[in-house]
Amino acid sequence: MPRQIALLRGVNVGGNKKVPMARLRELMEELGYKDVQTYVQSGNVVFSGPKRSEKHLESALEKAFGFSVPVVLRTHDELAKVVRANPFRKVATDPAKYIVVFCAEKAKVALKAADFAPEQFTVRGSEVYLWLPAGMASSELAKLLAAKPIGTKSTARNWRTVEKLLALADGDA
Repeated sequence: MPRQIALLRGVNVGGNKKVPMARLRELMEELGYKDVQTYVQSGNVVFSGPKRSEKHLESALEKAFGFSVPVVLRTHDELAKVVRANPFRKVATDPAKYIVVFCAEKAKVALKAADFAPEQFTVRGSEVYLWLPAGMASSELAKLLAAKPIGTKSTARNWRTVEKLLALADGDA
């Protein structure tokens, strides 16, 4: 069975949309998934099982927790491709300030990267890679991307989390 990664958007942030990770793992097992692992409290789930739609998981999450939770799915191979494609490996020196925005469909960004130096971004398919050397909180680029839709559904993870999720999907705990 293929390894998959579910990225939940906006859970356990500022005390809102609380999703206990133990209950999330139970729910995934109830849905028939195996080898379910979560990583940190922000809604990262690695699991094995049949490939289903994001809507399938979103429906189950809403039924279980009582609120809507957008989900972006990636297979192991798709996440490995994201890591291999790393466009900022030579400049992104702090994984906490290196962000990948995962979109449910092809990403669309109507901004010019040169307007945000020293911050950088590039779009590769359904991902937007962001190097924010001063961090996310003070980033004008991050604020604009949050305000302007870059696709249908999206959620962001820092590089450390991206690499850890791939390691979990690889079977490295």
